Amino acid sequence: MRRPDQQTTTRPTTDPAPGTGTGADAPADTAPDGAEEQDHRPAGPAAEGHPAGDLTTEAVLAPYLRGQAADFLRSLRLHHEHSAPAESGGHDAAAATRALRRAARRISGSLHTFRAALDPHWADQLRSELAWLSGVLAREHAYAGRLTRLVEALHQLSGPALPTARGARAAGEAAASDAQGRAALGVGAARAGALLERRLTLARTRSHSAALQALGSSRFHAVADAVALLASDVPLAPGTTGRTAEALLEPAERAEQRLLAAVAALPPADSEPYNEAQDAAWHQARLLLRLHRYAHEVVLGAAAPSLASCGHALDLHRDAVEAAAAAAAAARTPRIAPATAYALGVLHADQRHEVEAARAVFRETWPYATALTAP
Repeated sequence: MRRPDQQTTTRPTTDPAPGTGTGADAPADTAPDGAEEQDHRPAGPAAEGHPAGDLTTEAVLAPYLRGQAADFLRSLRLHHEHSAPAESGGHDAAAATRALRRAARRISGSLHTFRAALDPHWADQLRSELAWLSGVLAREHAYAGRLTRLVEALHQLSGPALPTARGARAAGEAAASDAQGRAALGVGAARAGALLERRLTLARTRSHSAALQALGSSRFHAVADAVALLASDVPLAPGTTGRTAEALLEPAERAEQRLLAAVAALPPADSEPYNEAQDAAWHQARLLLRLHRYAHEVVLGAAAPSLASCGHALDLHRDAVEAAAAAAAAARTPRIAPATAYALGVLHADQRHEVEAARAVFRETWPYATALTAP
């Protein structure tokens, strides 16, 4: 498994990126990896410094999955203990929910990447259920973060007008034009903010209710029972026992090559801006990067630090894309005032600029430099 600081002059293979169906690729999963997973330490012998190549498959993958299952159950217990009104235990419950989703994503991502080393029917079924759970739990957090992002952006865009510049006449005219633009935006910004708050708060409330229903459902209890069994017993594929870690290295390499191919296929930096049709390719690269990071943890026993910055950039990219979409959806509300529609249009454009900025940061921090210049 090649490390990120090693460059290659060969073009990555073009294996099609699968629709993984993991918790990692749940559409509503908005937790930034850097913020949520910074202090995570993967479990298993490889984390203790043992070279993965000298270990059998069951000595590398099984302990990792058991450790993530234990984290899942621990987070679930903390969530039950702190599920209380926001003024008392709400913050702790939210932290427990994030930890629960973090473990669910790692389990489901590993089940996808290393499916050949596991009982395939069991892996597919648990992976699907963890994807459902991760998506349900993520939505409330997603709507809350989106509202905060959009309201803050509106405030910055419609802030106090710049004072008229002294000096050259051209500079004065430019400053006056800027002031007029801010004044025009300010007329509709307050109403636009109120509209977004109504829409996103309603969506957040519904998502909170859905999450509570999910956590009390028989479906969730079945998932929790399956993870509890995983914490003590990992169903390996027949014939896997005793095989060397090459059974893990090969699928990890494939995950890496799918990521490199996806990044190489991203639109170039000089492509047309505001092209929302390009967003899907960037989202796919984000999901494949997450799967690659989890495979790196399994095989090498630790996260790849060189991938943290570009992963964070792709998280910001996803957030900006979804915020722009929310602004555009609000602008389509029937019978809104022209000033409100104007403010939402400016907000949409601002978030699309944030999309382009996140893409630029990704290109700057991507450690496999040649993947971005592959023909």
